[in-house]
Amino acid sequence: MIKAIIVDDEMKSQSSLFKLLERFCPEVEVVGFACNVQTAVELINQENPELVFLDISMPDGDGFEVLEKVNSRNFEVIFTTAYNEYALKAIRFSALHYLLKPINYSELKDAVLRFQNSKRDINLDEKFQVLYDSLKNEYKKIILPTANGLRMVELNDIVRCEANGSYTDFFLEEKEDLMVSKALSNFMDILPEHLFCRVHSKHLVNLNFVDQYIKGRGGRIILKDGKEIEVSEGKKKEFLDRLKQLAHSLPDKK
Repeated sequence: MIKAIIVDDEMKSQSSLFKLLERFCPEVEVVGFACNVQTAVELINQENPELVFLDISMPDGDGFEVLEKVNSRNFEVIFTTAYNEYALKAIRFSALHYLLKPINYSELKDAVLRFQNSKRDINLDEKFQVLYDSLKNEYKKIILPTANGLRMVELNDIVRCEANGSYTDFFLEEKEDLMVSKALSNFMDILPEHLFCRVHSKHLVNLNFVDQYIKGRGGRIILKDGKEIEVSEGKKKEFLDRLKQLAHSLPDKK
């Protein structure tokens, strides 16, 4: 049995999630409920759960404060929330799980299954640190799911990303390339726009690694590692505009 806690300020939401777990996820044993940050921290410290269903928005703070205040983070988290683009981007960046309200039973089953199958090869404190940095718009690292488990990668090491069916190939500077089990569109949504630009349906590049642009209908990019990337005609203007923005943001050389 998976020892779990539900944290939500709405009794109706607590009850609904409990009933869904009881019916569709019998392997999950709910040992307690909390309705605010303070009671959630006390309950987690007391029960030492394996899994916490954690609402982001609460009357005396948010779910992220719960994670900061507990004695030990030796549990996994599945965030539950109404749509919040800012928070969800940070959650996805740190490879943490979430469910959108109203919670769908099949998505709940999938989330619990992912928890059961997850390989804890990244310390939870490290995952939460990536989350906190992302919430402060300090995008330094991203956690990527690969066939061999989760990998933490520095954004400044990512040269480019290339679509590979439902996967994405990450090409890293002076490090082993990674095949990641998510589509390229997922990373177009969460990688910081000031640093990464989609220049083609198959290619997302780190603008800091662009060495040369060769004019043409769409044109071509030569990266610092010598790799040549085609720019699609529809992406040309956005790419050149973003390149100019990056150039203007760089400090003047003295």
